[in-house]
Amino acid sequence: MPATLSTPSVTPRQPPPGFWRRFARNRAAVAGLAIVAGMLLVALGGPLVYRADPFAVVWAPLAPPGEAGFWLGTDYLGRDLLAGLVYGARTTLVVGTAAALCTVVIGVLLGASAGYYGGWVDALLMRVTEFFQVLPALLLAMVLVALFAPTLTTIALAIGVVSWPLVARLVRAEFLRLREREFVLAARALGASDRRLIWGVILPNALPPLIVTAALLVGVAILFEAGLSFLGLGDPNVMSWGLMIGSNRDYIFDAWWAVTFPGLAIFLTVLSLSLVGDGLNDALNPRLRER
Repeated sequence: MPATLSTPSVTPRQPPPGFWRRFARNRAAVAGLAIVAGMLLVALGGPLVYRADPFAVVWAPLAPPGEAGFWLGTDYLGRDLLAGLVYGARTTLVVGTAAALCTVVIGVLLGASAGYYGGWVDALLMRVTEFFQVLPALLLAMVLVALFAPTLTTIALAIGVVSWPLVARLVRAEFLRLREREFVLAARALGASDRRLIWGVILPNALPPLIVTAALLVGVAILFEAGLSFLGLGDPNVMSWGLMIGSNRDYIFDAWWAVTFPGLAIFLTVLSLSLVGDGLNDALNPRLRER
């Protein structure tokens, strides 16, 4: 009686041995991870500790830091800047993460299809990718947000729509490199379907560079959101760091603190995400695993 062939069971790829040890060697990455953890703590727990309405007028406009007990001062309307930073952290990080997730999903779908199937599918999808690459990303995002209501969902989707070509090209390159490897050919010989080969065999082995890119994309999305809010295309009903900068930009020479503090928060968050991305790249780089 002939033996029944079964497709191999492929589990998601685990971090290589010594991953955290190699990551910890990069002190800048560890510091960046600590800053990111601090920002997440502020975003999740800050509103529970510092109970205040970030839109409430609480004192005179443009009061300097420390006046009347307001540690960071007030903005041009007399709103507490510390409350804006605390409550805006959640909005900024959520938009950045959601936009990066949207970018990765679109990029993986198109890049995996192009790299796996090749031929006319690859040619068509790469032409689409090149079309989006030559378009000014910020201008296209502005158009998309202006066409629809400037909600957080619209902003996240707009950022994802204009940012996916980089991910698509990266995933395509990884699929082209891996699709003829021995373990892929063995899975195909055992009767694995295209869906199984793409999502269960090749993609798990293409995750390391994708993880690094995703960490960097969160920072890029935060800058995008800040830029849109600075131009008046943010959600005016939800406090964010970008909205704080955009609404106080006309008073930067009279009240530096109204723009500096949210700008510093964005700078530290994006910088720390970049450092974490560098640390992940060092820890996941196959050439470093033997060291």
